[in-house]
Amino acid sequence: MTRAALRAAAGVAAVAAALALTAAPASAHTTLTAANPAKDSAVAAPSQIVLTYADPVRLPRVVVTDGSRKPYQAGTAQAVDNKVTQAVGALPNGKYTVGWRVVASDGHPVEGSYTFTVKGSSGAAQPAAPAPSATKAASSEGGSSGWLWIGLIVLVLAIAAGAIAWFRRTPHQD
Repeated sequence: MTRAALRAAAGVAAVAAALALTAAPASAHTTLTAANPAKDSAVAAPSQIVLTYADPVRLPRVVVTDGSRKPYQAGTAQAVDNKVTQAVGALPNGKYTVGWRVVASDGHPVEGSYTFTVKGSSGAAQPAAPAPSATKAASSEGGSSGWLWIGLIVLVLAIAAGAIAWFRRTPHQD
C-alpha cells in the first residue's frame, strides 16, 4: 500500500471514529403521564402532589405556588421509580401552579408545569417556608451528560492528535 493510500485510510478511520463517538444516542426522554391533582382540575385541598412519569426518574424538584407566587410545597420531593410525591401545606381556595423538574433515566433533565384550582377549602393560607428555587437548585445538579460530551470531545481530539503524529513520523530504515 502506498503512503498516500495509508494516509487516506487513516483519515477515513479517524473521521469514522469521531462520528461514531460523537453521535447522539437515541434517547427517549420521559414524559409526565399522570398528575394528582390533575391538570386544569378543580379539587378539594390536597395534602400532596403525585406526579407519574413514563419511566423511572431521579433528582425531583417540585414547586407549588399560588397566583402571587407564594410557595406551598413542604419538604423535598421524593422519587420512587416513576412516581414523585411532594407534600404541600394547607391550600386555601384559589389557582395553583405545579412546576416540576426531574432527571430521566437517560440523564436528561425534563421539566414542565400545570395548574389546578382548589375549591371548598376551609384552610387558611399557610405557604411553605422559603426554600431555594427549583430552577437554582436544578441548575446546580448538572447531571452527567455534560461530562460525557466533554469526555467524548477529549477522546476525539486524542485520536486526531494520534493520527497526525502517525502521519508525521518518518519511516525507519534498517
